[in-house]
Amino acid sequence: MAKIRKNPKVLYRKYSSNIKYVMMVACVLIITLYLPKQPRFRYEIEKGKTWLNRDLIAPFSFAILKTAPQVNTDKKEALNNVLPIYVYNEEVEKVERDAFLSEYDIKWRASALPEKDKENSKKAAVALLGSVYKKGIIALTAKHQKDGRHYDFSLLSNNISTQYNSQDVYTVESALDYLGNNLKLADQRVKDAIIDLAESHLKPNITFDESLTATVQKTTVNSLSTTKGMVQKGELIVAKGGYVDDEVYQKLLSYKEAYEAQTKTIGDNKLVYLGQVLLVGIIITLLMVFLYIFRKDIFADNRQLSLILLVITSMLLALTWAIKLNLPSLYYIPFCIVPIIIRILFDTRLALNLHLLVILIAGFFVPNSFEFVFYQTTAGMVAIYSIKNLIRREQLLISAAFILAAYFVSFVGIALLREGTYKNIDWQNFLPFIFSVLLSLLAYPLIYAFERVFGITSDVALIELTNTNNKLLRELAFKAPGTFQHSLQVANLAEAAIFKIGGNSLLVRAGALYHDIGKMENPQYFIENQNTATSPHDKLPYEQSAQIIIKHVHKGIEITRKYKLPESVIDFIRTHHGNTRVDYFYQSFLKNSPEKFVDENIFRYPGPIPFSKETGVLMLADSVEAASRSLKNPDAQNINDLVERIINYKLEQNQLDNCDLTLKDLETIKLIFKTMLMSIYHVRIDYLQTT
Repeated sequence: MAKIRKNPKVLYRKYSSNIKYVMMVACVLIITLYLPKQPRFRYEIEKGKTWLNRDLIAPFSFAILKTAPQVNTDKKEALNNVLPIYVYNEEVEKVERDAFLSEYDIKWRASALPEKDKENSKKAAVALLGSVYKKGIIALTAKHQKDGRHYDFSLLSNNISTQYNSQDVYTVESALDYLGNNLKLADQRVKDAIIDLAESHLKPNITFDESLTATVQKTTVNSLSTTKGMVQKGELIVAKGGYVDDEVYQKLLSYKEAYEAQTKTIGDNKLVYLGQVLLVGIIITLLMVFLYIFRKDIFADNRQLSLILLVITSMLLALTWAIKLNLPSLYYIPFCIVPIIIRILFDTRLALNLHLLVILIAGFFVPNSFEFVFYQTTAGMVAIYSIKNLIRREQLLISAAFILAAYFVSFVGIALLREGTYKNIDWQNFLPFIFSVLLSLLAYPLIYAFERVFGITSDVALIELTNTNNKLLRELAFKAPGTFQHSLQVANLAEAAIFKIGGNSLLVRAGALYHDIGKMENPQYFIENQNTATSPHDKLPYEQSAQIIIKHVHKGIEITRKYKLPESVIDFIRTHHGNTRVDYFYQSFLKNSPEKFVDENIFRYPGPIPFSKETGVLMLADSVEAASRSLKNPDAQNINDLVERIINYKLEQNQLDNCDLTLKDLETIKLIFKTMLMSIYHVRIDYLQTT
């Protein structure tokens, strides 16, 4: 028997409700797989606070670590005690003496000096040169002359180091003076010639060895102790209600480091992993519960759900990567990019909820968890509140500035709370926050990528779609100018109404501009595009005319999918007529062919009916605007009656059953429609105030 191949699409539809749970489990496993596997220190340590936990007794002996300033002070003192190392080079004397002797005869002849003094003068000069080089000629180094011209140094000769002062040896200048003072010759011309020749052969044979000095300095620094005393096992570290001063704070930090070092070797990684799975699992479960209760549309859409889980996983993997690379500060990670992306692609509640969940997980793996959570929660809230709608490019920069300001206020507040003075604030610690805010600007290209990959429509995409200069709307304006003007008026009506009752005004405007795009195929069959007294419908059966009218919905869906418009916009095309009848042709058929059987479905739109506030408002705006064009006398009373009649008719036809418009919303919509139509037709609105 041949195996029956199952269509992947069929399988997906069959098991789509279970896929979200598979993604949820995969998210938990991926996150916990890479998180650091070691037990977590149970106490939060804050200097300048009262210890509210129970008495803390040392469970084992540990050394008390020095503070960073203490370590730095010790390093400076140690480096100051390391003398610069100079080496004695014996080759310099040999080379320069030989050069002096080879040039001596030439210099003597050139100066026409008497031959009788030549040899004795040479011996005297060579002897003096030898004594100078034996004592040593130093090449002074400017960076060692901090406290004056002379300084102490270590001279390394034959692997033996001896401490000297630069005054104990010659410089080139002092060596030359020594020769001048000690060369006893009767003939001044001979003396001057020898001194002149010797000057060019006085070279330093004691030189600074920078590499060796750096090695000694490094060894000295590395050998420094980073501890100062011990806390013995059983000793009280801090009592409940005690004040965490500098000394106690340092003991607590030392205990924490010793604890974490021990648990790396004695902790059970499997149990640690289980704990991580439980914690991350409950966080992801809370997210799923939130979506199920408040955003069932996202919960039911596996693509959108996968995007949310991807954002969570990516951010926590970035944290794990930063921990493993041992970054100097985890505040380099742009945690605020999460609320920015989710706020723009979804909504404020989800952005805040998701950001808090990510921060709660991250708080288990960063030092000073409370401080970290405070920084990121406040900055994330500011990021969400500062982006109402991303309708201008500079809004992202403004939001970044607000985030940076939130970080700065928090940074200064926490520093003052801990130190109690401005002087001890280390402003370099604020640099990671600046870098993090700059990285958050990557949200803009990421939003574009997520839109394309996951088929989500952001406000940025809607702004592009509502630009009447885009190709598709320009084509509509050219082929069906009446329909284009009708769409603009519907967009204005629907946008004003949805803005008042609450909803996505950008989405409504986009839907309104494209809801009749299918009329481009046969524009002359629609009354708003007819500019002659005759209609092409006059020559067609009523059934065929109705089908041509109904077809603009199918054609609109086809055109917008060809241009890759978002499904959220295409939904307006599907629903703007719901499943109502094309009443004009239906009633004409009944009137002129009473004896014939009528299939009502021929005259009825396929639906579905509107299923959201936005699609419901568009249906009402479309019907009211189209009907208002047939008013012969568009005065206040006629407009008032028209709006009431159209909206009540839609209610009677059950077209608004699936959208969450309340009776209060409908009254608000009626008032806005009446006011705007009266403005369009230049009607005084005094009457409206008395109805």
